[in-house]
Amino acid sequence: MPSTLDEVRTSLKQRLAAARNTQDVRAAQVEYLGKKGTITAFLKQIPSIAEDQRRQFGEQVNALKLWAVQAIEQRLSDLAATPQNYDIDFSLPGQIMPIGKKHILAQVEEEVESVFLSMGFDIEEGPEIEQEYYNFEALNIPADHPARDMQDTFYLAPGTLLRTHTSPIQVRTMKRQSPPIRIIATGRCYRRDAVDASHTPVFTQVEGLVIDKGITFADLKGVLQEFVRGVFGSSTNVKLLPSFFPFVEPGAETAISCPICGGKGCPTCKNSGWIEMGGSGMVHQNVLREVGYDTSTYQGFAFGWGIERIAMIKYGIRDIRMFYDNDLDFLVQF
Repeated sequence: MPSTLDEVRTSLKQRLAAARNTQDVRAAQVEYLGKKGTITAFLKQIPSIAEDQRRQFGEQVNALKLWAVQAIEQRLSDLAATPQNYDIDFSLPGQIMPIGKKHILAQVEEEVESVFLSMGFDIEEGPEIEQEYYNFEALNIPADHPARDMQDTFYLAPGTLLRTHTSPIQVRTMKRQSPPIRIIATGRCYRRDAVDASHTPVFTQVEGLVIDKGITFADLKGVLQEFVRGVFGSSTNVKLLPSFFPFVEPGAETAISCPICGGKGCPTCKNSGWIEMGGSGMVHQNVLREVGYDTSTYQGFAFGWGIERIAMIKYGIRDIRMFYDNDLDFLVQF
């Protein structure tokens, strides 16, 4: 029996010496020390050996196992420390690695910001986890307003929530500085919306705010007109339709002439020639008073649009979920 163990030791030595890489060593490890390995088979024979020989045989097998484990570890260490020589065919073409690009929403957001920067606007940012005061109360949204219902808002704690729009940034800016103010605020917003082709619980918004002396509704339309032509093309027009928003008075729903059909009518604009894009209006006097502005001296306008909405119209995308599916075949187009 000892001669058989010696043969196993010699055989494993030869296998390890001939091993050219770690795969060869791992294969030998399985063959000799695996569940069905040669040395494992000897370990299983120990209980069946005659009692007067069992102890000696067991010591010899366990010594062989210990040696095998150490020999395998040493061979792996030697291979790791030895530079590997590879045959390289320099005539073969190299692999072109794909280069990462900005997400389509990031591209559209930067394009929107660029248009407003060219008109002299500044860019402001604010926290996504917001206080209830800035998200609602300071914007003339009382406690009993439907927008404050738990079905629409993600509340994290009493008085704390995930912002439902970027309008709190407007309030923070007005409290921090005196007029004149000309800013846009972009960022993610959160609402309890069911996911479908046009809604997601998280979306990106751009809001604008202008506060100064002598600001009128005509200034609002002029800025929006310049904005949509910078994003959708010089032939795009703006139409303002009466609407209600608690933080503006009067309020308006903004519509643009359909960039896809040029206003002639198509499935995208439901054959009306116009597409609704977002809310706007003159800043409510209650909001101006809340931040300490003199309403007899200063007036202003505000507007808010969705970045996803802009991207969908600009590129003819019919499902908002495509922005968040991480489908490379979709994203690589942009």
